[in-house]
Amino acid sequence: MAKVSFTREHEWIKVDGGEGVIGITNYAQEQLGDIVFVDLPAVGQQVKQGEEAAVVESVKAASELYAPASGEVVAVNEALVDDPARVNEDAMNRGWFFKISLSDPNELSALLDEAAYKEYVESLG
Repeated sequence: MAKVSFTREHEWIKVDGGEGVIGITNYAQEQLGDIVFVDLPAVGQQVKQGEEAAVVESVKAASELYAPASGEVVAVNEALVDDPARVNEDAMNRGWFFKISLSDPNELSALLDEAAYKEYVESLG
């Protein structure tokens, strides 16, 4: 079963085996408003935990998406290029950004589980 973890920067990663699917949380898309553009990493690109991996732009602002874990990009959600609003419609499923092959699964221990993330978001007011 896939395990979902979260960052304090409002990214999520759903890990199944050695692969992780990455996107932004519902909270993040609500804060951004209507998403109008996404800039995805290239397949084959190496991403490092905590470093910028993609960009999402809304009518309000542009925001970086930071990689929740390190690895090689193995797929990107091409559908977002033509229809970035998918992120607003279904941030945790159809609105995923990219998939990576994890280079160090131990990095996931630094992330928040769903209950801790929910508590964190509530603390933001």
